[in-house]
Amino acid sequence: MGIKNTLILLAFLCGIIEARPISYSGGSTIMSNSDNMRDTVYYHYSPTYKYSLGLEAVKDDYFNTDYSYLRFTYLIDRKNTSYSQRNLYFQSGLNSKGFNNNFYGIHGDWETRRWFIGFGYKKISHDSIDYEDKFIQFGLAPYLGEYGDFHTWIMVKSKKNSLSENWSTFPVLKFFKGNFLIEFGYNDETEWDSHIMYRL
Repeated sequence: MGIKNTLILLAFLCGIIEARPISYSGGSTIMSNSDNMRDTVYYHYSPTYKYSLGLEAVKDDYFNTDYSYLRFTYLIDRKNTSYSQRNLYFQSGLNSKGFNNNFYGIHGDWETRRWFIGFGYKKISHDSIDYEDKFIQFGLAPYLGEYGDFHTWIMVKSKKNSLSENWSTFPVLKFFKGNFLIEFGYNDETEWDSHIMYRL
């Protein structure tokens, strides 16, 4: 790959910061997620770009309890081109309330500087109840910023939790600059869905 193509690829990769569950080698990230089911704070450290280890504190509104997860995430596949990137991850967590409380799943994304598609599936065991979380998300960047600029995405997210059995679809706005990202959406049924991330 020539120097010009390498610089274009580097600018593209640096210019897009998504809520990646794995950071660069030796990097760490702190995230907060909130929706109608739970509120979480999650910290992870990436010894290499292939996997991360983390701790997630959960305030579970559905089951009215608090607990923590010891989390492991592994990058199954990544493909970079001069105009796009795709990622596929395995994720898992062991609950502080015992080995019968855990989760595993996959999630992935494909994006250019203009378009974004993401999905996720998670199987959760909570005491004697097993349930599933799944989502799909589509996004469009209304303008193309350079590295270091303030970036905006307009998105649509559709998610379903098998405890409620209903799909919830709603608009989402995502903003990021440098190492900071914030994303939020709203639906009358599922209320606020928000995500904040800071890469340390």
